[in-house]
Amino acid sequence: MKQKRKMISKAGLILAVFVLIFLGLYKYGYKIPVLKEIPFFSMGHEHQYRPVFSEEGEIEYWTCTMHPSVRLKEPGTCPICGMDLVPVKKRGSAQPKTTAKSMEGMEGMPGMGGMQGMPGMPGMGDMSKTKDAQSKSVFTVSPQRQQLIGVKTEPAKVRPMKKVIRTVGIVELDETKIKDVNTKISGWIDKVFVDFKWEHVKKGEPLFSIYSPELVSTQEEYLLALRSKKILGDSQFAEIASGANSLVEASRRRLLLWDISEDQIREIERTGKVSKSLTIHSPATGFVTEKNVFENMYVEPNTKAYTIADHSVVWVDADIYENEISLVKLGQEAKMTVASLPGEEFPGKIIYILPHLMPETRTIKVRFEFPNPDLKLLPQMYANVELEIPLGERLTVAESAVLRTGKQDLVFVDKGEGNMEIRRIELGQNTDGMYEGLRGLNEGEMVVSRANFLIDAESKIQAAIATWEEDSSKNKEATYEMDFPEEDEALEKDKQKHIH
Repeated sequence: MKQKRKMISKAGLILAVFVLIFLGLYKYGYKIPVLKEIPFFSMGHEHQYRPVFSEEGEIEYWTCTMHPSVRLKEPGTCPICGMDLVPVKKRGSAQPKTTAKSMEGMEGMPGMGGMQGMPGMPGMGDMSKTKDAQSKSVFTVSPQRQQLIGVKTEPAKVRPMKKVIRTVGIVELDETKIKDVNTKISGWIDKVFVDFKWEHVKKGEPLFSIYSPELVSTQEEYLLALRSKKILGDSQFAEIASGANSLVEASRRRLLLWDISEDQIREIERTGKVSKSLTIHSPATGFVTEKNVFENMYVEPNTKAYTIADHSVVWVDADIYENEISLVKLGQEAKMTVASLPGEEFPGKIIYILPHLMPETRTIKVRFEFPNPDLKLLPQMYANVELEIPLGERLTVAESAVLRTGKQDLVFVDKGEGNMEIRRIELGQNTDGMYEGLRGLNEGEMVVSRANFLIDAESKIQAAIATWEEDSSKNKEATYEMDFPEEDEALEKDKQKHIH
């Protein structure tokens, strides 16, 4: 009897162990890789919704601004770079998502016919696309986060703009004030009064004297004509008196054509003597830049004796870039400085714009004229030229607020309450740390002018998150169990069959 009781107790114990094992496998068997493939163990566990964070919490997850792929449930540091993680808030309340599949059959329901074309509904039109594009360009950065990363905003303002063009050039002589000295007669140089190069001369100063047989004979003819006029000028025959006057005028004109001055001709008339040599005088005030005559040298009309350059006015030919050509006009005033005279400015103006672009530098030559009464500006000096061009009242945005990607120019517009909008704009002139805003901005809108690269990183993180969420919603057929009524019904039937 005792032996029979022992056997019954052993059998009961074994049965109890088997029951406990069965119940444990039934409840937790879906976690075992081998058993979770069996429908009996996996039923009721496939479609449970598990959020990244609590549905009631405001923070969805924590991520790294430099590595958006890092998504953790709790705050800490990035496992890749060690930076502090930043929170990402939920975009809205956790509402059950509805798939296109679950919307089938709703079109025939009463009152649902007008839902065609609504955002998110089958048959939506262009309005939904526009709203989607706008929502993608707006993201959220909390005010606390903005303060932490040092965000600063400035309004887009209408203000007077002026374009300052700075360029360089070389001081050159005014070509209109360069004079060559030649003789119009052949002869020999008698005396040289200006006998070295770069000597400064004044207008009317003697340069050299020349002896010429032609000049002597012409002077004798002129004296003879004067004597004939004196004798025959009172003749009762008009033809004879007129002929004497004509001879004097012809001889005098010949002397003038040979550059003999009125004073020299009057001296010949006063003395009644022929001058052996003719003195040539300077035609301008300036420096002798070229000298080719020496005493006893034979010269002809094609011999260049001297070159005299006036330095009282100088030119500067400077380069203007292709994108600034439209701003440059004749007569515009300019300022010039040179390294040898620090702190001193020379006023001038544009007198000529070359009508040809230099293909090597993509620039044009602009000629500036500068007065040089004190002769401080010397030829071949390097010059810095500055043009200040008023542009009038224009809408401007801070240069630091613009992100230039090469293909487009972007700014971040602060919409208030932590909302930021990334916006494409079109820019004009750039001057004094400001850009001219041609399109895309309105006066008074607040744009991020500092820490915009961090804002850009934040927008990319949120854009990546939105893309992940969108891809996730496409890959899953449903988010909640309510989205799978047909599957749930089939699983329930399968479960009942196993139980029975």
